[in-house]
Amino acid sequence: MAVIIERRYSEAIYPLHALLLAGTLPLFIGAALCDAAYASTYQIQWNNFASWLIAGGLVFAGVALIFAIVDLCRARRRARGIVLYAALLLATWVLGFLNALMHARDAWASMPAGLVLSVIVALLTCAATWFGFCTPRIGGAK
Repeated sequence: MAVIIERRYSEAIYPLHALLLAGTLPLFIGAALCDAAYASTYQIQWNNFASWLIAGGLVFAGVALIFAIVDLCRARRRARGIVLYAALLLATWVLGFLNALMHARDAWASMPAGLVLSVIVALLTCAATWFGFCTPRIGGAK
């Protein structure tokens, strides 16, 4: 009797990966909101809040990017959308790092480019989170 192994797609990602990926979303969106608050009130503390939120988002996105690269390297877990997800996460991290460098400058010098970068990073984070949770991964045997 021959045993047939069938590959099936699984929607689940590793739980720690999911936690870190989901954690990037409120951090980068919060940074964009803090930048918007700074642009309207000119209270320097909003820029400081945005800097800290960006730093936290970079830590979470960096570790999630490591998970995504590991998923790319594992042939049995690779699917069509994982490359797009990893590319979006890499773009999020790179632009987030540039945003952190922008926010490291004087508060007056960080605007309006800091706000624009924060909004772009927040949108990239939304797209990366969407593709991260919706990309099917090849799972176990049936």
